Amino acid sequence: MDKNVLTLAYLGDSIYELYIRKYLIEQGIVKVDALQKAATKYVSAKGQASYLTSLLEHNLLKEDELEIVFRARNHKGTRHPKNTDIITYKYATGLEALIGYLYLNHNKARIEEIMNFIRGDYNVRIW
Repeated sequence: MDKNVLTLAYLGDSIYELYIRKYLIEQGIVKVDALQKAATKYVSAKGQASYLTSLLEHNLLKEDELEIVFRARNHKGTRHPKNTDIITYKYATGLEALIGYLYLNHNKARIEEIMNFIRGDYNVRIW
């Protein structure tokens, strides 16, 4: 499936946030303000960039996944939110594109593995 990486990131952003929100609710956080504050650690560009960096440093991504991440990260766009630098934003976009790619390829199990790693469950086999 050869989709535009920004389209993958657009979709992946919503899927990623859904997984994080579900996880936080499962942790027993019920107040919306507390949920929003807890989610920021995971859904901010800075947080997403650090999780992608960790996945890369641990060599946890497969070849096709790396291709999507690098295509998204290296996309020639120069626009980014005012509250983050362009490099952080591109890394975050890489993670979002990866999640979107896996979702469109019906690979929920792989999304779960990656999300478990991001949530800190390092005992989960990532592949």
